[in-house]
Amino acid sequence: MKVAYYSPLPPERSGIADYSALLLPALRERIEVVVPKRGSRAKADVSVYHVGNNPDVHGWIVDALRRTPGVVVLHDFVLHHLVAGLTLARKDVAGYLNAMERDAGLPGRLLALGVVDGCVPPLWSTRPADFPLAGEVLDLARGHGLIVHSEHVAERARAAGFDAPIRRIPMPVWPAPGFEPAAIEGDPVVGSFGFLNANKRIPQLLEAFAVLRERHPRARLLLVGPEAAGLELERRVASLGLEGAVERHGYVGEDRLWSLLAACDVAVSLRWPTMGETSAGAIRVLSLAKPLVVSDVDAFRELPDDVALKVAPDEREAESLAAALLLLAGDPARREAMSAAARSYAAREHELGRVADLYVAALEEAAGGGVVNEELLREVARGAGDVGLDDEERLGAALREVGLGR
Repeated sequence: MKVAYYSPLPPERSGIADYSALLLPALRERIEVVVPKRGSRAKADVSVYHVGNNPDVHGWIVDALRRTPGVVVLHDFVLHHLVAGLTLARKDVAGYLNAMERDAGLPGRLLALGVVDGCVPPLWSTRPADFPLAGEVLDLARGHGLIVHSEHVAERARAAGFDAPIRRIPMPVWPAPGFEPAAIEGDPVVGSFGFLNANKRIPQLLEAFAVLRERHPRARLLLVGPEAAGLELERRVASLGLEGAVERHGYVGEDRLWSLLAACDVAVSLRWPTMGETSAGAIRVLSLAKPLVVSDVDAFRELPDDVALKVAPDEREAESLAAALLLLAGDPARREAMSAAARSYAAREHELGRVADLYVAALEEAAGGGVVNEELLREVARGAGDVGLDDEERLGAALREVGLGR
């Protein structure tokens, strides 16, 4: 089987590029894979398209999907920003209006007209989760199948009317690298990694960390990733009296990222609202067996309770988050137990070889696994006849045990 694999790849600064860089070598050990360059196409038995919400990274992939539909790996269920980039950014106003009408009927179309006329703020910035705009991508995947990382996205796809096969394949863990932890002074060291914005609940994290700092004066907070415009991080840190307690890093390379992760005693991965994504940052934390605090929403909710403490994004979020950090800071045995649980869970559920095997099974099915099985059944029947085995009931039971027949 030959697979055409459409995805961003490094050096693009994309979590999905990093994901594919990890997965591709394992896939190539099992099947033939060709990776088309941006704007090009490849002949294959089946094509797989990695679709996320960034139009700069995934716009060309959706263009290729439109030409040759195939299996879609849906990394985000909310694709509003992607659709805006594929329509309005290309002067296709009708395409955006139609996408909004498909999602929300006539009120959606009228809202879209307001956006186009400048009367309504851009919905991809203010209300993307209310209008996912995943319909076209789901339609293009309908004849081939969908790969998702969480039950949350699978359920949303079904609710949107997707009636083709859906395979849930966990995001793979990165093999734990041998980097030395960065030299960070602090006890405990708390880290948050990735693009820093309000959706990552950075204001609430700072408030919670200020409470932790009162009880643990040596605590240090690492904030690693580019800062969104308008977050006013420096002002927030100063207003909470946290100068000297918060260490900022912008975008860092792979080696530095791992060393900073390894230096943490606790990692925090918060998000609300979500776009339906599975957090690659949280998966990296699992690969290092670090205690984890997450938002109690969507795909995060599927993590086992012994692996992650969960905090609801409600009016008491900062208070609940502070309580979780205080619990972990004051209980080394609890941190050790969570580390052991994370190590076991990552090895059992997210191991790279297992993920690659699940991909191969899904792609083989999409490429015509049913046809292959029918031919195999005919061969088995001919062979059974040749040796005089004509008990159809026994033969059928044996075939069903190995996943063939009905």
